[in-house]
Amino acid sequence: MTTTSSWRTLRNVQARARLEKALPAIFPAPVLQHALARPLIPPTPRLAVESYWRNHILRADRLARALAARSGTPEGWTWQLGGAGRAGSFRLPPAPFRDPAFARGRGACCICGQPVYRFGWHRDLWAGGAPNTKAGWHAACVAAWKFWIAPHAQVRALKLRQRHRCTTTGKRLLKTAEVDHTLPLYRVWREHRDAPWPEVLGYWGAPNLQVVNRAAHVDKCRDEAAERSRTVQLARFRVVEDESGFRVVEEE
Repeated sequence: MTTTSSWRTLRNVQARARLEKALPAIFPAPVLQHALARPLIPPTPRLAVESYWRNHILRADRLARALAARSGTPEGWTWQLGGAGRAGSFRLPPAPFRDPAFARGRGACCICGQPVYRFGWHRDLWAGGAPNTKAGWHAACVAAWKFWIAPHAQVRALKLRQRHRCTTTGKRLLKTAEVDHTLPLYRVWREHRDAPWPEVLGYWGAPNLQVVNRAAHVDKCRDEAAERSRTVQLARFRVVEDESGFRVVEEE
């Protein structure tokens, strides 16, 4: 224990010295405060920014969606699956600026489309007047993207937001509680694919996420599977009109 403590103390002294040496005159105060409070201090400003957003994931989610709303839906873009720069499944969030046809190039975030500044920051605090052409994403957007594609990794933050109560039963969340999309993603694809992109993106974010106890989650998944099965079965039939009137035929 003493050896570990001594190593950590020495490591943090060295990391803090490197961090303070590399810090510019202007740097986000909350990020610096967070970095200096970490068990292992990040040794560079860039790592400090990444650590901040990684540990404030719901804040990163809100910011990334707000930046996407500022960019808006690119002209001519529609949510489609497959192809270069497009997700192969509706379970992944749509990202128009990752599509080569709509990419804004270096210096713009490939997730939200807004300019990227020093250390992956989303605002030009340094009044440089131009984005960082060596960067292709915001640190906050990277954290948000990881949250959107794997929300179960942030179950602790989501539990805390719900005050450790199951949104379905109202009972206390157990250790086996699971993260669930309130509106399942297959319905997002089926019912909301034509909505504006920033609005669609919200279905992967915190507004559409909940933590429920496993038993309640199993029941919800069962009901969703039954609903999908009925929808698929109904899709096999169509109404046609002929000389005798209307009739229902089954697709082969």
